[in-house]
Amino acid sequence: MDFESLVEGFLCPEVRAIALAGSFARGDWGVFSDIDLVRFLGTDAQPHDAETHLIGEHFVVVSDIGPSKVESCFTDPVDATEYIAGLRMARALWDPDGHFDAIRERAHVFVWEGAIKDNAHAWASTQMVGWIEEVHKGLEGLRRGDQGRMLNARYGLSWGLTKVMRVQRGILISSDNGSYPEVVEAIGPHSEWGVLSRKVFGIDDTTDLPDQVKAGLRLYVVTAGILASTLKPEDKKLVDEAVNRIREELKEAFNQSMEATS
Repeated sequence: MDFESLVEGFLCPEVRAIALAGSFARGDWGVFSDIDLVRFLGTDAQPHDAETHLIGEHFVVVSDIGPSKVESCFTDPVDATEYIAGLRMARALWDPDGHFDAIRERAHVFVWEGAIKDNAHAWASTQMVGWIEEVHKGLEGLRRGDQGRMLNARYGLSWGLTKVMRVQRGILISSDNGSYPEVVEAIGPHSEWGVLSRKVFGIDDTTDLPDQVKAGLRLYVVTAGILASTLKPEDKKLVDEAVNRIREELKEAFNQSMEATS
């Protein structure tokens, strides 16, 4: 693919730069990889939603980012963990006045400290309260044998808790494909968190849905323990109550875990 020629069809007056992102920028693309183009706009005048085009044999996904979104990548902890690494690896295809080069340089010198770190702790604390609903769905789903409740619980107690740890720890993922393995690698594949998370996702064994939900509930307890010192006092009270309910309902699972490690 001639990337430089490709951008010509996506130029318009409000575009200041176009960059190649994703697997083609990283160099790990495959037969079924999309081509990801990011248009950096000069204004925040309602950027279009990402659009997909079929050009030759390739699906080309074009996303727009305005100045406010760019700033959010450096100030919002969720966006920072999602976009900073990608900005570092992206490649300018059309950048006549160095607009994207300046953004990429800013990404390279970005450090996870100060206000963004404090905001990450606060965000994670709020999320742990938010996922209490999934804790209850898991407990009630197990009690009733309700697959719908258990499926909802498994999502929150797998992807939800993975995102909590990603943001709280400031793990700058390379892509959405790396959002799970890179978090596990950072926390520790053989840590209790890493082992339980693989059980929730059903990666290491063929555990059935109820066992995956039980692992997810235990993962919530472990996550709460890791974050205990950074939880807001008003949130910690609620999280601790959720943890107590999990421990009470899953006494047998926790007893077996303690015996296995003793």
